Amino acid sequence: MTRSHDQNSLIPETPILVYPTLAATIGLEEATMLSILTGVARSQTGLSSNGYVWFTLNETSVSRLMPFWQPQDVQRVAANLREQGLLLIASAPYATARQLKFAFNDRVVQSASAPVPQQIAAPTPASKNLMPPSWQPDREILGRLAQHNIPSSFALEQVPEFVNYWRERGESAHSWGSKFIQHTIRKWREYEAEQNARSRETLMPRNWRPSEEAIDVLSRHAGISRQFIEDAIPEFELYWREKGVRSDNWNKKFRDHVHHQWLRYKAALEHDPTPRRIPPNWVPSQDVYEVLRLANIDIPFAQSLLPEFVIYWRDSNQVHSSWNTRFLQYVKQRWAKRHAQEDPQTKSTRELSLAEQLTDRSWAL
Repeated sequence: MTRSHDQNSLIPETPILVYPTLAATIGLEEATMLSILTGVARSQTGLSSNGYVWFTLNETSVSRLMPFWQPQDVQRVAANLREQGLLLIASAPYATARQLKFAFNDRVVQSASAPVPQQIAAPTPASKNLMPPSWQPDREILGRLAQHNIPSSFALEQVPEFVNYWRERGESAHSWGSKFIQHTIRKWREYEAEQNARSRETLMPRNWRPSEEAIDVLSRHAGISRQFIEDAIPEFELYWREKGVRSDNWNKKFRDHVHHQWLRYKAALEHDPTPRRIPPNWVPSQDVYEVLRLANIDIPFAQSLLPEFVIYWRDSNQVHSSWNTRFLQYVKQRWAKRHAQEDPQTKSTRELSLAEQLTDRSWAL
């Protein structure tokens, strides 16, 4: 008997009765508060006014009945019950006033001689309604959004999309205000994330170079020739400066750019390793032109260099195992040099003569 008495003394409070169906309909927190307030109405005598029975809880009573909620939580859950049409609140926001004056939204017929009822049944949840075509958030909803630092102008901009979406779905809801608050908060978070990203965006600066970390990722981890990476820098800078596009991560763009080029470049290499002279009618493979397109180099410009390229190597009588590689190297260097000549503020990465450009082996693998 003593042991049983000790166990019972550990839980001296009255349990909170929450109906699962009601919790699924109006929310678990809302059903919990509704159960607590119903218990208050059954144990206290309210004041009748305008056809409702009103009850007032001070901070001490709220803390005793709902010790698991902070004042902001009490205010939030009570406001949700009001928006769902279950509760009337006559006090200022609880987090400020530390007082909760409420009545159930269930008209009590009063007469001059009728006593004020000391017990009140739990109210029936408000019925669901379809989205009205002219729905607008009221001042209270805008005020709650302002607590999240969301301007009213932004909130009102979301109304057409919100109304159209729910009218097209043809669904009903207890409180469109609650749904609108959730919708607008989500949109505001997306807007803030977009603004933060834009604030970090910059135009492509002159003489831009990728970070050493980006080059290291490409050369050491992706196995890309460092010379290939260096040759890709001028064309990359030129393209994006002319585009006038902003980015918050030029290094990532460059890595993606070089990766795509490298895959095409590897496909352009001859698989036969036997060195041979360049044929008089030699033309690069289509993979070579694809690499040049990825480098944003004009194909007509590359084709205009082909005759002098073939003549030089025919006259030199030299042999190589990959004329595609040699041609890619030559076109990239000539493109970078032309860019430098057109832009006096940009120094060429390779100030080489025609013979030096054609015989330079640094780009060959």
